[in-house]
Order: sequence, then structure tokens, then C-alpha cells
Amino acid sequence: MSFVTYFPGRGTVRETAYLEGKAEGKAEGEVKGILLVLEVRGVHVPETVRERITTCTDLDRLDTWLERARTVTRAQDLFDEDADKPEDTDERA
Repeated sequence: MSFVTYFPGRGTVRETAYLEGKAEGKAEGEVKGILLVLEVRGVHVPETVRERITTCTDLDRLDTWLERARTVTRAQDLFDEDADKPEDTDERA
């Protein structure tokens, strides 16, 4: 009978491949979610935007785009870096 233990951070090839696969799966799910939200909302997704979304592997960026997908009126607005910045309402003269 074999006994296998798991020690986080061990860095074996199998463990590394598993973690990379897990991250890729999460990214694929995020991509599908972004495209689904836009589709359900009736937002047209040009091929250039679709390609940018589907080739992204940065989970933080994908999370940001998923949040933005809930409110944008154009798919291109997902990439607007100023979309999350609060407007400066302090009018100093």
C-alpha cells in the first residue's frame, strides 16, 4: 500500500503542473463569465475585444473586467483604466 503526503510549497513537477492547470482553469472560467455577462446584457463584443479577453491570463485583470462587465455599455469600456477611479469632485481654485 502506498502512502502519499502533500506538503505545500514542495515544488515538484506534478505539483507545479497541478497549480498551473488550476490557475488556467480559473482564468478560463473568468473569461467565460465575462463573455456571458456581456452577452446576457446585450453588449456587442467585437472580435478584437473577444481576442483580448480570451488571451488574458492575469486573474486580477480578469476579475476587474468581470466586475466592469456588469455595467459597461460598450465592450471596449472593459479596458478603460480610469473606469474604477473615483472622480475628483474637489474644486479648488
